[in-house]
Amino acid sequence: LLKSELRIRVYERLKKIGFHLPVIIASSAVVQEKVEIGEGSVVLEGAIVNADSRIGKCAIINTNSSVGHDCRLGDFVHVAPRAVLGGGVVLGDRVHIGLGASVIQYVKIAANVIIGAGSLVVRDCLEPGKYVGVPAKLTR
Repeated sequence: LLKSELRIRVYERLKKIGFHLPVIIASSAVVQEKVEIGEGSVVLEGAIVNADSRIGKCAIINTNSSVGHDCRLGDFVHVAPRAVLGGGVVLGDRVHIGLGASVIQYVKIAANVIIGAGSLVVRDCLEPGKYVGVPAKLTR
């Protein structure tokens, strides 16, 4: 999770000097009503964030990804391009959802989890680590 650690360090340094990080939403992104987005987060081109979702600070909702309704995303999360989160998904802090990965509705993913590119998550991922495959399984 080196990239999220770097983002955390940069965030902490900027906060120490009093900097406020804006929320950036690309003009082609769709953010529905009643969505909360934490400071320093970005929603990039073609991304969709559906109603009643909450996104923590310094998250990346990358190009053409989709966050379903009622999702809860922690701080320093990265949803990679073309990744899809079904409704009601809960992601802990520092979670990375890889390119084109999918997480079905109401799945919970613990902090410090990486979901590999193209993986399909059909069950909760409650232990930190890397999950890959269809269906996604914890690797050692």
